[in-house]
Amino acid sequence: MRAIYAGLIELRTDEAYYWTWSKESVLSFLDHPPMIAWFIRLGTAIFGDTNFGVRFAGLLAMLVTQLLLADLVRRVTQDFRAVILAVVMPEAAVYYGLLMAKVAPDVALIPFAVAMVWALVRLSESNDERWWLAAGGFAGLALLSKLTAVMLVPAVLAFMVIPDWRRRWLTSLYPWLAGGIAVALFSPVLIWNVQHDWASFRFQFVRAAATHELSLRTVGDFVGLQFFLLGPILFPVVLSGLALTAWRAVRRRDAIAVLLGTSVIIPFGYFFWKSLSLRIGDTWPMFMWPIGFAAAAINIAMLSRENWPAWMIRSTIAWANAAVASGIALVIAVFLYSVASPWNFFGKADPIGGEAGYEQVASRARAELEQIGATWIATTDYRTYAMLRWYFKDHVPVVQINERGRFAGFRDPGMNRIRGHAALYVAREPDQTNPVWAATTAVLTPLERVQRKWRGVVMDSYALEKLNGWTPDLDPPVDSPLYRWRVLAEDISNGNRRFAFASPAK
Repeated sequence: MRAIYAGLIELRTDEAYYWTWSKESVLSFLDHPPMIAWFIRLGTAIFGDTNFGVRFAGLLAMLVTQLLLADLVRRVTQDFRAVILAVVMPEAAVYYGLLMAKVAPDVALIPFAVAMVWALVRLSESNDERWWLAAGGFAGLALLSKLTAVMLVPAVLAFMVIPDWRRRWLTSLYPWLAGGIAVALFSPVLIWNVQHDWASFRFQFVRAAATHELSLRTVGDFVGLQFFLLGPILFPVVLSGLALTAWRAVRRRDAIAVLLGTSVIIPFGYFFWKSLSLRIGDTWPMFMWPIGFAAAAINIAMLSRENWPAWMIRSTIAWANAAVASGIALVIAVFLYSVASPWNFFGKADPIGGEAGYEQVASRARAELEQIGATWIATTDYRTYAMLRWYFKDHVPVVQINERGRFAGFRDPGMNRIRGHAALYVAREPDQTNPVWAATTAVLTPLERVQRKWRGVVMDSYALEKLNGWTPDLDPPVDSPLYRWRVLAEDISNGNRRFAFASPAK
């Protein structure tokens, strides 16, 4: 199902944006580290610039994650039933069972985060210090995938100092060598940021440090999303397994319980706290839940060994079975709605239709280019830029003329076809009147509107305008309004959208 889904569902705007990264040869990017671009480059090298090619590495990441979970649980429990449960729990969660086919930095982060935990479990099992080096390597690759990986640092520190072996690891060279390996692998991001005045760290800090008024709606959104993406029964099953894992960590100072529990509980606590005033992104917590699946599967195996009451063991197993059965049914239902249903049940809020139908915009833009004799396309938001570049495949230069900080080090899109030539400006309404045009000499002439539809519902409208009299500066100075990257902060409590402009120089 994931493979069919990956091939049939149109690319999301962010997926197309990451695909544009895969065509560049730069150390890192403003929004995220480079691993997701490398993942996409691998898939498209094998399957071409197709939906499936872009998403192939996500399918591979899911398989690797399941294999790591299976081996991790096997080593801890030696219980085949627990291993099977750890493998099928992700299949019963909508995000992993289906939506992980959509590529995002989190898709790259997940297998490396699980691999780091797996290496530390191997360390605990074998007492071989060299597993620290493997853990450091996986940690560096996780950081190269997404900066959120830093949330696993407290778990590693707890794994070192809470169990009785703390003196050994605090005086051993291996944990510090592991840290050095992680930093060395992360160095492309550090080098890029040194060259660009720490731009990506500033970009992410604005998000993390954003403050808003207390909002119960954002808390409800966060918790409700976990119920949907993990499963209405699987989510509480995993939380209960984590609670008992934390109990073992506190009571017995068991190293693996400490590692698994803190790897999930600390990030979950942070996201819950931030959700009191900020909308948490759909995928942000997804790196931690596979570790939670392992903890839940191990917990079930441990209950009988710890002489818990028989009714509690039976109840826990029954709930786990119900979680898997209902979760897989939900995954199938979402799959069928996504690829086979003719209906749109959610209108403009539909999570699939909200980013579908861009081919209609691209088709109309292609016709207008021929009619007005334009040789390139201008946009003022990265989503439109990414989707048009995806559909035109560089046969026509597509340029986002503002927020050039996003494109530091990108190759020449074809200035010989841009300089001195007319362009077609494509913008989502009502954003076509972007104030950045005041900083240019461009003359814009309205042409027409085009609607983006999905299953009979108009999702968005776009303005097409002819652009004359100006050639974009693809490498403007950092104090230029054309350089500054834009961070969107959503004030969920009152529904307003506010924009904060920033640049590495300001």
